[in-house]
Amino acid sequence: MDTIYIERDVISLPRTQAILARYPNARKVSIHRYTEVFNAPAQNFRTQKNNPSLILAHKYGKRVLPTPPGYHIGGEQNYYFSHMFNCIYDCRYCFLQGMYRSANYVVFVNYEDFFEDIKNQSLMTDQPSWYFSGYDCDSLALEPMTNFIELCLDAFSTMPKAMLEIRTKSTQIRNLLTRPAIDNCVVAYSLSPGNIVTAEEHKTPSLAKRISALKSLQQHGWKVGLRFDPLLKAENFEQLYSDMFDQVFSELNTDLIHSVSLGPFRLPKPFFKKMIRLYPESKLLAANMNTRDNMLSYDEQTERQLFSYCETQLQRYISPRQYYPCVSVQ
Repeated sequence: MDTIYIERDVISLPRTQAILARYPNARKVSIHRYTEVFNAPAQNFRTQKNNPSLILAHKYGKRVLPTPPGYHIGGEQNYYFSHMFNCIYDCRYCFLQGMYRSANYVVFVNYEDFFEDIKNQSLMTDQPSWYFSGYDCDSLALEPMTNFIELCLDAFSTMPKAMLEIRTKSTQIRNLLTRPAIDNCVVAYSLSPGNIVTAEEHKTPSLAKRISALKSLQQHGWKVGLRFDPLLKAENFEQLYSDMFDQVFSELNTDLIHSVSLGPFRLPKPFFKKMIRLYPESKLLAANMNTRDNMLSYDEQTERQLFSYCETQLQRYISPRQYYPCVSVQ
């Protein structure tokens, strides 16, 4: 990390100082609010992605938000929270590069405020409520630096009605393997066929490494989830996805999988336009797309075919109680 921006309000915090100590040679710049750097005009996401800076900040305002429709794994009360903005990975389909001006990483160091908000939200209902980590970042990719999930698990262990999903592609699971699993947490991996990982999910662990991490987590007693999201069109789609399902379910204990979900490829139209400008050579983004409710997606027939094929394949391995489609495909 060459440059670290630090909000003046958090610069003296022990957590801030611990993170700064990991980068003794980085240039440190004091700022008032993270937005003056993160939301500055005339930034180039593509250029910054090659050498992003770190911004340490305090998260004010709403820290726990309702999930978008269809984003759930069976619960009726669903929320997400983001201790970080942006991701160390470089997936071509990721909506973050269309949403943010900046590729810099923002880490909100007031973790305890997140946990307090989650606790208060969970006490507002007698029903279990779900909280999703990893919506605006990868939950585990920077865990050695942030230690956020370690502390998050400590907090959730005291909130039995609050259910946590940790969404990731990362193999940074050391902290999880050195502590007992808790019953109200699911570690969910986003999975794609190996060829698609290579072509579209740059800098991410391979499919085989993700499966190995899932296997280790299962052996240690953690509930795991499989997120086949988004489904991406390819010339040999059926063979790619069939081989992936065979690979995944031959390695894992299927009975111990908490949940499996499918999600179609969809992007807000303004995000898509920005991503096309960033990656004009991308074959994925050059595919024929339709607009529905200001969202870009494959045409309805293609989307239905991809979804239907994967649902049929999954029926060979999992029970209906384990399956949660992210959206209904008509």
